[in-house]
Amino acid sequence: MAIIASFAACNSPKDKGVADGQEFISEPIISETLDELKEKYGEAQLGRMIKGVEQTAALWTSSDGTAEDFKTFCTEQFVDDAQARDYLFDALSRNFEALWGHNNQISVELNKALHLDRGPLQPVDIIFAGYSPMAHFYDDFFSNKIAFITILNFPFYSLEEKNSMADSWTRKEWAYARMGDIFISRVPALLSKEISVVSTESDTYVSEYNIRMGQLLDNDGNKLFPEGLSLITHWGLRDEIKSNYGKEDGLPKQEMIYQVMQRIISQDIPKDVINNSDLQWNPYSNEVFSNGEKQTAEREPDTRYVQLLNNFKAHKASDPYHPNYPTYIQRAFDQGLELSQQEVETLFKEMVSSPLLKEVGALISQRLGRELRPYDIWYDGFKARSNISGDFLDNKTRALYPDAAALEKDLPNLLMKLGYTPDRSAYIASKVTVEGSRGAGHAWGAQMRSQQSRLRTRIVDGGLDYKGYNIAVHEFGHNVEQTITLYDVDYYTMSGVPNTAFTEAMAFMYQARDLILLGIENNDPQAEHLKALDIYWGTCEIMGVSLVDMEVWKWLYNNPEATPAQLKEETTRIAIEVWNEYFAPVFGIEDQPILAIYSHMISYPLYLSAYPIGHLIEFQIEQNIKGKNLATETDRMFTAGKLTPQEWMQNAVGEPLSNQPMLNAVEEALKNI
Repeated sequence: MAIIASFAACNSPKDKGVADGQEFISEPIISETLDELKEKYGEAQLGRMIKGVEQTAALWTSSDGTAEDFKTFCTEQFVDDAQARDYLFDALSRNFEALWGHNNQISVELNKALHLDRGPLQPVDIIFAGYSPMAHFYDDFFSNKIAFITILNFPFYSLEEKNSMADSWTRKEWAYARMGDIFISRVPALLSKEISVVSTESDTYVSEYNIRMGQLLDNDGNKLFPEGLSLITHWGLRDEIKSNYGKEDGLPKQEMIYQVMQRIISQDIPKDVINNSDLQWNPYSNEVFSNGEKQTAEREPDTRYVQLLNNFKAHKASDPYHPNYPTYIQRAFDQGLELSQQEVETLFKEMVSSPLLKEVGALISQRLGRELRPYDIWYDGFKARSNISGDFLDNKTRALYPDAAALEKDLPNLLMKLGYTPDRSAYIASKVTVEGSRGAGHAWGAQMRSQQSRLRTRIVDGGLDYKGYNIAVHEFGHNVEQTITLYDVDYYTMSGVPNTAFTEAMAFMYQARDLILLGIENNDPQAEHLKALDIYWGTCEIMGVSLVDMEVWKWLYNNPEATPAQLKEETTRIAIEVWNEYFAPVFGIEDQPILAIYSHMISYPLYLSAYPIGHLIEFQIEQNIKGKNLATETDRMFTAGKLTPQEWMQNAVGEPLSNQPMLNAVEEALKNI
């Protein structure tokens, strides 16, 4: 934090590359440059000339040359001829793919100790994981002028401009516009490196945050969980709550996990019980024992909120270098999601404000035969597997997948069950590598055609349990998307999806079919209605969490000097406020902080919104492809590549992103369940 504070203190006007550039190239110089270009090339490309010159001027500093050097550069490097511009585009695309692809491969290797289950972490592992070979990329490419050549000839278009021109642009024009998204800021290497270091530290904190469940005691001194069970927060704790619905001894376990979660949020959790199997802990009384003897225990010293604050400080320090998106909130939404923060917030509030939420809550209470508890926000009883024994599922997945190699070998078979031909299945599966994860699991995509995507999931002793399998199927959906949108999209700059919510949608679609892939069919005539209720309940839950995430970042921008203790207090207050407004009327319980438990808030700043948007996309896609081949349809939709979200949806399902299809389905489900 001291290092970050020193960076912030150094941001005087003379150090701000962006601000310096805006002052250095004056309006008269821009006008003179445009006059020379018009004289040289005419006015057929005037719109592009104006954009290119003005955007180049905005990032040009005294270190790049004099005003005369700027004029000379623009007149010499502007490409008017269409064929020559095509050649330039191809050269840039080819070399950027090489740079980003090899950098991605280096990052994969340097992070293996952090991400894979290879024993205890060493301090040097974290240092290597925090190293970014591309930290100087932007400095280097502005220095050698390739960044300026790109800006001048492939200028940036705002989100509003992209959406307004979407119908008239050809695929090549889209690819040109995406090239224009590459150099829109000029963040110094020192700040880029620090963002990487802080991100790695917070990721390590989360990856190592395990609760030894077999060491938990209730108020009678009983242990409710088996020895050796270790659950990562929040994912493992949440999924354990889900897995205990319908079990005779499930309720006490759920209550105990909820107590653990509240201790983590409030940071009352004793620091010595985290990832420690030598101590016993009663989360109700917050007492710690060693071999039956009560121990003095210090609480975790707000470390959770130190990590969140570090991420905020690091990203905020780079704000002055982003003229188009001057806050991290704008970069996360307008730039990252290509949906405005206000647009997303309105969408979420509309959904969680629906009276249908209370009706579904009442149905859940009826099905449970008791009043709702706060952790029922993760109710899992609508799923097809709800009536299937957890032990049966664990035994089945462990037998099928004793290790990562067995799962990797079976990937082509899984794809064929999802509708792919044998050849297509073998092709996609050949580009995916399966590895045992230290954390809950994730998918790491390739960035170069010739490289593998990585499927990571936690594989415990004895093989892949059902939780790990369920996560693996989710991550495999990401891998399939990553492969399609890298290898099968026509232009490299169009590779990928509009935003991370779209890859989450693909992952959700695969995850929803996990039992089918195990050969377990659901013949329940109400299955479609139950699925609609399940997705809706889960979507509302994660929308609530996302609203907390957004409000916390707004508060941080208004209170940039906040301490970890103040941030903890405010995060808890915001979580309770969101709960009371949208969920207390459903649950009949007020002042619950549970929405603040998600680890994404700590190590993946403002990523949470991608999940509920992904659920909305998933639902609209599923409605659209009923009766069609899943494989054929996902290939069709995802080869569109990186359009804007609304254009992608229009292209895929014939309508924009909307809550209404899901709300309609829930209303119909409530009439039938």
